[in-house]
Amino acid sequence: MTNDLRATGQLSRDALTVLQPGFEGTTAPDWLLRQIADGLGAVGLFGRNITTPEQLTALNAQLRAERDDLLVAIDEESGDVTRLEVVEGSSFPGNYALGTVDDTGLTRDVAHALGRRLAACGVDLNWAPSADVNANPDNPVIGVRSFGADAGLTARHTVAYVHGLQAAGVAACVKHFPGHGDTNVDSHHAMPRIDVGLDTLHARDLLPFRESIAAGAKAVMSAHILVPVLDADRPATLSPRILTGLLREELGFDGLIVTDGMEMQAIAAVYGIERGSVLALAAGADAICVGGGLADEATVLGLRDAIVAAVRDGDLPEERLADAAARVRALADWTRRARAADAEPGAEVQEGTAPGVRAGAGVTADVGLVAARRAVQVTPGEEPYEPVTEPPYVVTFSPEANIAVGDETPWGVAGELKDLVPGTLTATHADVPAEAAGDLAGEVLAAAADRRIVAVVRDVHRHPWMATALDAVLAARPDTVVVEMGLNRAEPKGALHIATHGAARVCGRAAAEVITGAKSAGD
Repeated sequence: MTNDLRATGQLSRDALTVLQPGFEGTTAPDWLLRQIADGLGAVGLFGRNITTPEQLTALNAQLRAERDDLLVAIDEESGDVTRLEVVEGSSFPGNYALGTVDDTGLTRDVAHALGRRLAACGVDLNWAPSADVNANPDNPVIGVRSFGADAGLTARHTVAYVHGLQAAGVAACVKHFPGHGDTNVDSHHAMPRIDVGLDTLHARDLLPFRESIAAGAKAVMSAHILVPVLDADRPATLSPRILTGLLREELGFDGLIVTDGMEMQAIAAVYGIERGSVLALAAGADAICVGGGLADEATVLGLRDAIVAAVRDGDLPEERLADAAARVRALADWTRRARAADAEPGAEVQEGTAPGVRAGAGVTADVGLVAARRAVQVTPGEEPYEPVTEPPYVVTFSPEANIAVGDETPWGVAGELKDLVPGTLTATHADVPAEAAGDLAGEVLAAAADRRIVAVVRDVHRHPWMATALDAVLAARPDTVVVEMGLNRAEPKGALHIATHGAARVCGRAAAEVITGAKSAGD
């Protein structure tokens, strides 16, 4: 009986160890502290948990007071996807801007500055960077989260990002394996499918993962996508062929395999969260990410019990669960040693980073703004451009944000222009029916009156209503400035066309400087 109880207790602890749940609030709820004490291996932080750096630091101290080896994870890609600065927008441009500049030293410096900020707040695992090659310009969920459409460029910047982040003592989690770039479906809503051959998969989608694994990336996140050439029946997150056969055995990855959010509909609607989590562990995943939408004790306990029951019923080998839990603990040990080393005078490089990457080397306090300025591309119109010096009318055509980005983080240039040109008027128009685009343009022209118009768009190539409204505004007011803050795929238009390659706050600042003549592109 005693041995049975001990075995049951160990199973329960291992099942809790492999979970990475979220929670509500800016302080830790009692239920979360209880589960951490009982063996919960990690927590995931989202925008709902963060208000200020000081608050985040206090929250993480509260969590670690229960157990120092807790993994504190965050989904902080910077750029369009920020949790650290969800209220005001990111101080760092995202991957597309960095890939556009194509300076791996700059990418490493940006990632290192972000890592130092995360580490200072007590975060030690970042579910980033995105290593997806954005091969499909109509991709609704990756887009500017990718370094670009070229596999070689994406690979070298993924490696640089991993080096910079891990030099700060924060573990990188390269995602979304085996590559989410060539999809036209958002896995938050349904199951994407990638129909390519093995040659294309290896030369394009797998290249950034292969090189980042060789560079020492501590974690890899799986994608909820179906890749028939690899497994015609199971999505990557649930596929032994993909997670064990390809990632572990063929690519030689020995770190932590984390699932994408299990409450996403690609998994939850087909398999259910509990069964899906068991299948993921059996396939080779080590950590179950859940909590972007589900964030309560019942979810955690339900998953724990489902995992224990699967072991008891023979659906999940006990050795597989023990191995997964051991990998979580190994990464927690690395992060704990990284935190301790960083606190020691003269601490420089952490295990698993590139030789020669020093903490703080070449990184300036405003490296994010420097990078955003360098990413700006300007196309002048037919007439010489006159900078905006009088208060303009800024109209933002806003598409529906995908779930990864969220709609709570502000974007655009309106706030930044207000700082430079007091009196600036602003308006935002969200998705409208295509047949109403002409009326929308008339509304914009009437509201602008004789003010200069600055039209801000995001992925205009993907939204016919947006393109129609913009063209109507330009036809009537050719002196309009156009700012594209998404993928720069459409033909440049306007008296000045500014492509920022992302919608982070610093990207808006960089655009505003060009609009007002405060700085030229590339300064």
